[in-house]
Amino acid sequence: MSTLQRVKCQAKAHPLAMDAVLAASVLVCMVAGSFVEPRHRDSVSWALRTPDTLSLVLIALGAAALAFRRRAPMTVLCLTGTVSVIESVTGDPRAPVAMSAVIALYTVASTTDRPTTWRVGLLTMTVLTGAAMSAGPLPWYAQENLAIFAWTGIGATAGDAVRSRRAFVQAIRERAERAERTREEEARRRVAEERLRIARDLHDVVAHHIALVNVQAGVAAHVMDKRPDQAKEALAHVREASRSALNELRATVGLLRQSGDPEAPTEPAPGLDRLDELTGTFRNAGLQIEVARADQDTTLPAAVDLAAYRIIQEALTNVQKHAGPQAKAEVSVVRVGPNIEITVLDDGSGEDDEPGSGGGHGLLGMRERVSALRGTLTTGPRYGGGFRVHAILPVKNRTPGEDPA
Repeated sequence: MSTLQRVKCQAKAHPLAMDAVLAASVLVCMVAGSFVEPRHRDSVSWALRTPDTLSLVLIALGAAALAFRRRAPMTVLCLTGTVSVIESVTGDPRAPVAMSAVIALYTVASTTDRPTTWRVGLLTMTVLTGAAMSAGPLPWYAQENLAIFAWTGIGATAGDAVRSRRAFVQAIRERAERAERTREEEARRRVAEERLRIARDLHDVVAHHIALVNVQAGVAAHVMDKRPDQAKEALAHVREASRSALNELRATVGLLRQSGDPEAPTEPAPGLDRLDELTGTFRNAGLQIEVARADQDTTLPAAVDLAAYRIIQEALTNVQKHAGPQAKAEVSVVRVGPNIEITVLDDGSGEDDEPGSGGGHGLLGMRERVSALRGTLTTGPRYGGGFRVHAILPVKNRTPGEDPA
């Protein structure tokens, strides 16, 4: 830390002590100046003189007042201005008492606003200069009178410049702090969104494949003794479903790896191009599914394609788990204007719990996916039995300020 920085730290920590040091320094300067008399005849020269007692008293009062300049700047200015006027009128030769008023005016200008600085500065310059010119022992055009006007103006201007610079530095510091907070909040928001997205993907993968494994394992256990061939087929489906679950889990968890970790799988995220494969796994588990597509081979953005796939996957998983053993499902994918509409219906008897009634995250995850794409999702029981999931996803991702209608 440099000497200047240490001095600034000490001034901030002990302002009264620093003001006392300043007052003592000004006292020394004013006393020294009161013993010197300039001569202006043929050449500029200096001579010693003895100041009168009143001048020394006024010097002491003005310097003592400066020790409290930060606590009561306007009061100190009034006091130093008063002693300066008295010295300007009575001093002959004049002592430099006005130095204390200049410093007090600088303090007021550096601690207040600009309009107040203008008003107080003009009033101080007018009073001190007018008193010196009109009632002082020197002619009105004397250099000492003009010096009072110049020094008071310099004090007000310097104080206003320091205040402006201090405000500018403070504004820059606050702007930097706001920017830092904004970056931290943005980073936390992105982390939360990524965590939520990974949680949704994990839920979709685990719920789908574990439901299939559960159904096929039940079939295998039921027919193991009487129809071993069918049991082998069910176990093959179990193995296939578990392998698919592991692959998708590996791809999802690979997103959490650090930069120095082994390379994550590069397999693309699933989309509607794998809809036949998805429905095939459910048909192998015994669910009857009808698929109708009228999307005219629409090329969807990656986020929309993945969301459509996951919505169908979660809806069919809910049908498999909750609709009953004899339920049938219908899946439709239709392009309607600027949107792609996904509908999954079932005619289940509802013998098990309703989808989402068990506190799971399936319907919540679907709703979050659709909301992230600024689409709409409608779910609920059908008239006459069954359940309906209907999602409308925009083919083009909208900006946050765009009207979703």
